[in-house]
Order: sequence, then structure tokens, then C-alpha cells
Amino acid sequence: MLTTVRELGAALRYARRASGLSQEALAERAGVSRPWLSRLETGANPGAELRKVLDVLTALGLAVKLGPSPKPAFDDDTDPFADMFGDQT
Repeated sequence: MLTTVRELGAALRYARRASGLSQEALAERAGVSRPWLSRLETGANPGAELRKVLDVLTALGLAVKLGPSPKPAFDDDTDPFADMFGDQT
């Protein structure tokens, strides 16, 4: 299960290498630039456009499957956005 951009990038790099593709070949196949793909593979592109990420997955013959997270991201009693907006009381 992948839970971070860095993990996704590493998985894509592994799949690309296992397929025998260079970054240039995969980038061309997916319709993205090689530098963009490089940033995705290293996790340095956290705001990567979802459509492009899906194009890369498709070019590798992979798909996304959604499922429940193995652990909750936050406790039910905790507001996960509290630190973003400060005290609103």
C-alpha cells in the first residue's frame, strides 16, 4: 500500500526499470516530459497533476485501486485541520 508521494514515485521507478524502459522512453509513451517524470519518481513533485500520474501508470500497464487505509490518519476526537486554521473559538 502506498501512502506518500515518495512511495508512489519509488514504485513507479521500480515498475519502469522492471519494464526495461528509460525515463525518456516512458515519458514519451505517457506524454510527459522527462524532467517531470524524474521529479515524480523522486517524490519531488508532490503537486503532480493527477491526469499525468494516471497517464504514467497507464503507460506502465498499472492501475490504481482504492482501499481503506491500514490505520486512521487521526483520532476521531482530534480535528485534523486544527493546526491549519488556529483557534476558532
